[in-house]
Amino acid sequence: MTGRMQGKVALVTGAARGQGRSHAVRLAQEGADIIAVDVCAQIESVSYPMATKDDLAETARLVEELDRRVVTQVADVRDRAPLAAAVQAGVAALGHLDAVVANAGIIPLGAGIPPVAFLDAVSVDLVGVINTVEAAFPHLGVGASIICIGSMASLMPGGAGSDSPGTAGYTHAKRGVARFAHDLALVLGPHGIRVNAVHPGNMNTDMLHNQAMYKVFRPELDDVTREDFEPASAAMFPLPISWLEPRDISEAVLFLASDDARYITGQQLRVDGGVTLKHMPALPNP
Repeated sequence: MTGRMQGKVALVTGAARGQGRSHAVRLAQEGADIIAVDVCAQIESVSYPMATKDDLAETARLVEELDRRVVTQVADVRDRAPLAAAVQAGVAALGHLDAVVANAGIIPLGAGIPPVAFLDAVSVDLVGVINTVEAAFPHLGVGASIICIGSMASLMPGGAGSDSPGTAGYTHAKRGVARFAHDLALVLGPHGIRVNAVHPGNMNTDMLHNQAMYKVFRPELDDVTREDFEPASAAMFPLPISWLEPRDISEAVLFLASDDARYITGQQLRVDGGVTLKHMPALPNP
């Protein structure tokens, strides 16, 4: 059976692990060839270990196991020129580009975090999205799809919180991503290019499962375990879950990247387990 992405090439940033790896593999399962980009280096203000070149190689192995082509590129989404060169190299190897998943993201957390964490979060989570789209744009044509990964924080009044530079920067960036996707969809619509944003809730990845994040939810505890954290996370969701799996977001990404969503653009798709329902206005009575 022909997959929904058969014959297409997709660019995924932050592809070395977590959501990015999941997106790359899921798109490959449906027939896409993949340009997988990741910085594969540590950003100083980020307290949890970031992905490595070995992680990116594992993503490539998983894609190749599906008998799909993959080009890996180590590039920082904050640095426009090398990122554009990485995308150019991927397109040269695979022939064209049909879908962009601007996924790379960080959230700097921790006690005593420096003010530069705000700038780091904005540079990766918002400027990095814009740089990714700009690097990809020359290679996109009619029918292409751009998917920006936002966050439930962009749709909540308090966002991810403003009590630390990192969370304030993360919230600012993700709100910018939502607006960017909306406005760009209006601009690119007449050219046959769709733009949508997907807003995940708490995700079962390294960005969630680390001491700095656990302490945000359980500040009264000195040493917070996963078991301590889980009920605090679960309390956010109307559904009986504690977090979502990367595959849950990948299914939305696949749909928006495929021709099944050919007339869907400018959407803010909440894949958040219902968290933001508490913050959204109810529909008026008919």
